[in-house]
This record gives sequence, structure tokens and C-alpha cells, in this order.
Amino acid sequence: MIDQVIIEARAGAGGKGAVSFRREKFEPKGGPDGGQGGRGGHVVALANGQLNTLARYRRQQMLRAGKGQPGDTANRRGRDGEDLILELPIGTIITRLKADGSDGGVIADLAEEGTGAVVARGGRGGHGNTFFKSSTNRAPRVAQQGQAGEAAKFRLELRLIADVGIVGLPNAGKSTLLTQLTAARPRVAAYPFTTLEPHIGVVYVGWQEIVVADLPGLIEGASEGAGLGHEFLRHTSRTRLLIHLVDGTAADPVANYQLINRELAAYSPELAEKAQLLLVNKLDTDDVQLLQDDITSAFTVIGQTPLFISALTGESTEEVGSRAAAAVEEARQAAASQRRESRASDIVLTPRPDNRRFEVRRLKDGSFRVQGAQVETFVEMMDTEDDAALEEVYRWLERRGVAGALRKAGLEPGAQVRIGRARWVWES
Repeated sequence: MIDQVIIEARAGAGGKGAVSFRREKFEPKGGPDGGQGGRGGHVVALANGQLNTLARYRRQQMLRAGKGQPGDTANRRGRDGEDLILELPIGTIITRLKADGSDGGVIADLAEEGTGAVVARGGRGGHGNTFFKSSTNRAPRVAQQGQAGEAAKFRLELRLIADVGIVGLPNAGKSTLLTQLTAARPRVAAYPFTTLEPHIGVVYVGWQEIVVADLPGLIEGASEGAGLGHEFLRHTSRTRLLIHLVDGTAADPVANYQLINRELAAYSPELAEKAQLLLVNKLDTDDVQLLQDDITSAFTVIGQTPLFISALTGESTEEVGSRAAAAVEEARQAAASQRRESRASDIVLTPRPDNRRFEVRRLKDGSFRVQGAQVETFVEMMDTEDDAALEEVYRWLERRGVAGALRKAGLEPGAQVRIGRARWVWES
């Protein structure tokens, strides 16, 4: 099962604005009518319940959305670039990676069918020459270039969506138990680490359905990545209940039970707090039947009451299904109540950011830097090496108060100005 991959995705660049003038029969020298370029395509992640691995993205080096089309005459806007849809299994968590490969934060959690998120936004289309028409410039011959689309690396991490996870040491009988509880048929054999991939089945208790996952066996040190380590533990994070299966024929069942709980707590304190149903397996063997009272007493000392079962014969597994269904329903109702309380009490009104704001700084080398989302975007989309385009940049900076702020900071002709990735010698 491919449950973690790293991809690189690039949204489409916006289309270039058009330089055009209206030419009609009785108006041979009409005004500018160059249209805006189309927006570049977004990169969109979408949860698809038909998928269960990330294998399709394992060998794809770069994923690209479509480019926006250039603007056209008669103020016609270019066509937007085609969005790139990344179809991912339900349960995929998308994390943006920084340039050094470290985590930049989770940007999407596709926990339900049809949920989606834009992970990289397409570039804005450039303005056509109509945009630059003014009382002092009736026939502008300048248009903006399209804005580059966002590009980044992402880690796609699949975490199973299961109500119940069966945990325990290798060869405790987890896969056999799953076959008794559900119609799933995982591979079963009498040696450790038979289960290398999670298996999922559905338990039906009356009208209730619960999804159960048989997860690869834990070993000591799993929280630090030993054995199947993190590959196992990430899949326990979404479960509402853990069925903790202990091999009753082991030399010390209580020690094994405590070992698993230590690994869960070391990986995530939240896992250690999840509800557990403690089962002692292999009741069909003479050893467990003879030692049943001793094993019960040993667990009672640490405050636990185990249910003895035989995953092989199915003895007491019906009770396991009933108890699990009741615990899952209780957890679902508690989660729903918590969500209602959260929505009622945590309403936060966040003002829209003012992208028009900017900051002017004088650097040690005598140059000046202007920072601000709107200013940087506008200037980066202009060809500052073209004289006509640079004149429009000066006009726009004057209207927005940027030029005045630069002069107030000490700017004089001949000094270098940096705005975003653009830099030039100020001549105005």
C-alpha cells in the first residue's frame, strides 16, 4: 500500500493582456480595446472514495495546471487555464513543504467524500491596454504579462478512515479476528508481520455499520520508527476505538499490553487517550483456558477487565462486535456534540486583509525596497525593461501613493528600487 508520497505541483500562469485599438468603418482611430488575459489553472485536491492508495502519484515528477490564454481585441478576456484535479483517497492529509524540505503546515485534510482544497493558485491574467487608458495617456501601447502560478512541493499522507483499529503485537491474531468480525479476507499465517498493509472490513450490528481496520503489528520502539513504526501509527489517528488484542499464550500478556500502550503514548498523547476494548485471544488453547483466572487477576491489578475470545473459532467475537458498535456510537455522539458547541462558541470574524497596504524601507546599500501584496503583484507583471511599460509603472505608483512614500524616505533619481522580483534605477 502506497500511503505517503511527495509531489511537486505548479499552477498555471496567467495569460498576457492584449494591446489592441478599435478599428471600425467610421472610427479608424478608436481607443484601446485590449482585453485581459485569462487566469492560470489552479491545482485542486479532491477526495475520491474509489481510490485507496497514492500509487498513481509515486513517479510523477511535476504536475502542472493549464496556462491562461492571452487577452483579445474588443476587450475580450482570455480563457482561463484548465484546473489540475488531484484525485486522492479519502483520509489524505496534504502538507506544504518548505524549500529545505521541512513541514510548512497542513493545508488540507480530505476526511470526507467530495471534500477538496486549492493547494496552488493560478496566476492572474495581465491587464490589456484598455486598463492603462487615462486622461494623460489616451492611446497606451502597454499590457501586463500574466502572473506566474504558485508552485510548491507537498507531502501526501494517507490515514485510513476507520471507526475501529485493531492493535497488538505481531502474531496476536488481529487478521484472524478481522475475518471473524467482517467479510474481509486478509492473509493469515502463523508468523510475525504477516500483515504488512492495513486491511479494512465492515461490521454490521443491527442497523449500525462500523469500519474496522486490521493494522500492522507494533513492536517496541515503533514510535521511533522501528519495525513498521510510523507506517502503522499514522493509521490509528482517526479511529474512535482501539481493539487491543493480546496473545493469551504469551509469557507475560500484561507486559505486552503495557508495551503497546507506551508506544501509542510516545507517538501521540491523543492515541493513548482513545477508548480501548481489551481482548485476550486464543481461548481455544489449553494454556489460556488453564490460566484464564490468573490472566484476569493480573489485568485487574492494573485496573483492566479483559474479554477472552478465540479469533480462530469465533468464540465471543459476536460480543466484541456489540461492544465495539456501542463504543463507536457513543464516540460519534460526543464528537457531534463537541462540534455543535464549537460552532456556537467559536465564531470569529476575521477582517479581510488590506492588500493595498505597503511598506517602504531604505536598505544599507542605498537602495529602496517596497513590500506589499498588491504593489508587488502589479509591478512583477510589468516589463520594467520596456520604457513604455516603466512609464505606466511610475503613473500607477504615483496614484497609489507609493512614489510619494519613496520620496519621503529619501529616494532621489539614480537610486535603485526593488519591488518584488523587479528592480530598476529610478528616473522619475
